[in-house]
Amino acid sequence: MENKKIITQKITPCLWFNDNAEEAVTFYASIFKNSTIGKVTHYSKNAPLPEGTVLTISFQLDEEDFLALNGGPAFTFSEAISFIVNCENQPEIDSFWEKLSEGGQIQQCGWLKDKFGVSWQIVPVVLGEMMQSDDTEKSNRVLQAIMQMVKIDIEQLEAAYRS
Repeated sequence: MENKKIITQKITPCLWFNDNAEEAVTFYASIFKNSTIGKVTHYSKNAPLPEGTVLTISFQLDEEDFLALNGGPAFTFSEAISFIVNCENQPEIDSFWEKLSEGGQIQQCGWLKDKFGVSWQIVPVVLGEMMQSDDTEKSNRVLQAIMQMVKIDIEQLEAAYRS
């Protein structure tokens, strides 16, 4: 019997690509620590895409399971779904921002679309604490500050929180 990985994650996101799932998975795995590329399946004869084309690729980013699918042009990504990357410090924000936005589109409030159209939120861990403060004035100042940002600046958020 083939040695297979036991899936322990309850929910696994599936990302639908037109025909570049393999390129996207390689790109993502190069950015996130503790990433692996797993099983790759291919289309057979009489399939929607040419025989031998990658159908699915299982992969992990920071030990979280994902599946990439080459499904053709029927569906595209939108900002309605995004992946939040919780960062410990400004250098980590800067690194993820630079790598994921390359060839993509930067947006407001720490959001970006990568070159494959997948939306990401690159945010500091402390943002949640600030936004959930019992002091609504502090939280509101942080919200106002973040609305003026493209890439998140932790020092500016902390200054708004303290002022």
